[in-house]
Amino acid sequence: MTELVDLSVRVVELEQSLPEGITAREFMQMVMRGEIEPTPRQMTAAKVLIEYQEPKLTAVAIGHMDGTSFAQALERAIMRSKSPPPKAALAPPQHPASELRKPFTMPRRNLR
Repeated sequence: MTELVDLSVRVVELEQSLPEGITAREFMQMVMRGEIEPTPRQMTAAKVLIEYQEPKLTAVAIGHMDGTSFAQALERAIMRSKSPPPKAALAPPQHPASELRKPFTMPRRNLR
């Protein structure tokens, strides 16, 4: 019974020993350095909180426009979207009807 009481007192002391305002990253660094021995509940909370406290690193594209503003480029894009699409550079090949009525040259493969 005394071991159970001692263990619960240690857990309460450990939870109280964390300074106020510590971030999840600082908490994890203290754990890695061996300064504290956290409870499983504290570790789970730190894993979840670190995603909200730290910014996610992502790629950002930076473009340089040649003397035009973004608004002007956007207006040009809107005008292009309202016009009909350009005709295809190459016309589709025309096949005679006799060629289209023939059976397929490549037999269907049953891969089941």
